[in-house]
Amino acid sequence: MTKRTKRAIIWSAVGVLVVVAALVAYYFIAIYNQVDDFQKTGEDSPFYNVKPTETKVPEPPKWEGTERVNILLMGVDARGLKKGEIPRSDTMLVASLDPVAKKVNLFSIMRDTYTKIPDHGSDRINSAITHGPNTAMKAVSDLLGIPIQYYVYTDFQGFIELVDAVGGVDFYVEKDMHYTSKADNHEYDIDLKKGQQHLDGSTALQYVRFRHDALSDFTRTERQRNFLKAVADKMKSTTSIMKLPSILDKVNPYIDTNLSVEDMWKLATVGYSSEMGSSEQIPPMDLLVEKKVGGSDVLGVRSEDQLKDFVQEVFNGTGTTDSEADTSTDGNGNATPSDSGNSDSGQTTSTGP
Repeated sequence: MTKRTKRAIIWSAVGVLVVVAALVAYYFIAIYNQVDDFQKTGEDSPFYNVKPTETKVPEPPKWEGTERVNILLMGVDARGLKKGEIPRSDTMLVASLDPVAKKVNLFSIMRDTYTKIPDHGSDRINSAITHGPNTAMKAVSDLLGIPIQYYVYTDFQGFIELVDAVGGVDFYVEKDMHYTSKADNHEYDIDLKKGQQHLDGSTALQYVRFRHDALSDFTRTERQRNFLKAVADKMKSTTSIMKLPSILDKVNPYIDTNLSVEDMWKLATVGYSSEMGSSEQIPPMDLLVEKKVGGSDVLGVRSEDQLKDFVQEVFNGTGTTDSEADTSTDGNGNATPSDSGNSDSGQTTSTGP
């Protein structure tokens, strides 16, 4: 091999490395820029019209790689609302990440749970977000007895964009689901058939929002947790990781959070190597009490201390699983918890599913 040939090979290799390095740099810069825009300020924030509150929440922990981190995930339906108007949360979940055990626990909070809203008396917990994210985090923190350090807030359009951006999700729909609403001009009608399906953003939203059966929100919250697991698994796939800048670009306009870029990198690193632990309904069935407040059906908690103990038992791996606690069965094996009614009285969003 001549010296000229060797030099050509070396320079070709160097050229390839430079191109690869440039692509990697572009990839991470694109991700950084998108994630950095998740924290909305001024009129870009959905909460810019919310009056300042004295409600304080725990400062996010200095990351040592050992502290449990709890993130409140809130999904809202902002259809028909003006800019600056905040709807009640349609979905509230807490993702609790244990970096030592490398396990993530999910808690879905029944939206009609009647509890104390800091500085605003008592109400359904889904009203807390209308007073701002700090109030929502503190209300959930007080209910569960754990610090909520972070929140992620998104409109359902963001959910649709996320599912579409990852290429949809293969998922088993456990039964036929059908619902129509003239009030929404049929924009959010539900029409799903039982069986294994490939759900895009629109059909996935139909699935996670369906509650028009005897079990109402009891099974809806379970469906939401199960589908969230499926989305997380899809996000971990090699294809989705390579598409991450494009995914973030599509969901960016619909997300607000107090997570910094550094926070996200740290949590994403741990989350990627973690497995999904248990997923639980709050309040669990044995602590749930149906009652009326002001003529409306709400869900009470039999004992707040026992609820906090239940959360700790889940963390310690001694809690009751969803399949054991959420439902009972009749002689035919059909789930039969009582229907709470789940009245939308006081809800300011829509009459849709």
